Order: sequence, then structure tokens, then C-alpha cells
Amino acid sequence: MGQLIDIDGVSAYRAEPTGAIRGGLIVIHEIWGLVDHITHVADRFAAEGYLVLAPDILSVIGVTPAVGAELHALQTEPDEAKRLAGQPRLRELFSGMNSPDFAAGAVASLMKAVDYLEAQPGVDGRIAVTGFCFGGTYSFALVAADPRVRAAVPWYGSAPAAEDISRITAPVLAIYGSVDERLMAALPDVTAAMADAGVDFTAKVYEGAKHAFFNDTGSNYHRDAAADAWPLALSFLKKELA
Repeated sequence: MGQLIDIDGVSAYRAEPTGAIRGGLIVIHEIWGLVDHITHVADRFAAEGYLVLAPDILSVIGVTPAVGAELHALQTEPDEAKRLAGQPRLRELFSGMNSPDFAAGAVASLMKAVDYLEAQPGVDGRIAVTGFCFGGTYSFALVAADPRVRAAVPWYGSAPAAEDISRITAPVLAIYGSVDERLMAALPDVTAAMADAGVDFTAKVYEGAKHAFFNDTGSNYHRDAAADAWPLALSFLKKELA
């Protein structure tokens, strides 16, 4: 079990391994914020030897862990009337993510997490990032913004613009589900932009899996894809942070 800490005004969940540290890993949450599912994922990565930091970058717009859990429950509510009734509140809270100021602040907060891990004994500059959905998008953003990040594993995230892709210096393993139309439509152009920029980019697409297929608390959970993607991500991180 980890604990919540404060990093220069940014709340983060910190989970540490019981043995030798393989490196530092930033885990970026979904649009639901720093909910229990993400802290459990952080604990799983810590059990594999990583000093893990999962920053909370959505409470600043009102999506606290408690609110995020409530919104996620609403989104997966089987009663359609209740689900539709909650949509205006969901849209209102998430509208803050569309601001350029929010994006800049989120990346700045994530770079504070890099600062923190860089200073921890045993990390020795071995820092990677992974994230899911919203967190996958910001995994791309962080690896483009901070050359100290040595590997990135975005799960079903949107890649940045080509000019930002050109700033990526680390290997990237991007994980997707085939039943994720927007991201699948964009993937050929993303792959081409990565190649043009000379980025070591690998895309793994799981046939039949939807967006957010790794989240076992959601309706899109795909057991087989999640079971295969987990050791794939671990193998990539182990190799790149060796």
C-alpha cells in the first residue's frame, strides 16, 4: 500500500517496491482522476520493482477522487434515464480540460513528478511514464516535453501534434483496442509522424478490445487483452530502463 504525498502543491499517490528499485514510474490516471483503480495499478507496478508516483492532475478543475468515482459510477449506470440526467454535470466538470492553460499546467505538474523521482535514491535517472485514456494522452505529452523520461507506455491516448512528436527522444509503446474508432482512424498518421521524427514507436492493437479495456471496474474491460498487455508493458519498461 502506498500513501498520498504533496509535491510542490501537487497531490500524488506514492507506492514503493519492497526490494531493489528498477526505476521510477509515473502513472497518469484516466479522466476519472486519482480513483482507487489507479492506485491499485500503481501498487501493481510497485510490486514489480518500480518506485511509482501517480499525480492527481484533475482535482484542480473539481474532479477530485471522490467526484471522479461518482462520475464513473454515473457513466456506467445501467439505468439510462439516470445516466442521461447526469450528463450535464459530467460535461460541465470536464469542460475545464479543454483549456490550453489546463494542458500547460498539467504538463508542468507532471514535470514536478519527474523532478521528484529524479531525486529519489535508487532511481538513478531511470524514469518512465504510463497512463490510461486521458493519462495516455498526457503520457505522450510528457515524453514530448521532458527528455528525462526514458520510456513511455500510453494506453489508448491521443498523440500530440507532429511538431511535438518531433521532440520525443524516448521509445514509445502505445497500446490500443481495435474497437476505438477515433484513435484507430488517427493511428496511420501517428505512425507516419513518429517514423518521420525518428521515434522508436511501437503500436500494439488488441483485436476486439474497446477504449479503456484495461480498467476492470468499467464496462469496456477486456480480460484477455488486459492480461496480455500487462506483461507486454512490463517487458518494455524492464528493457528500456535496464
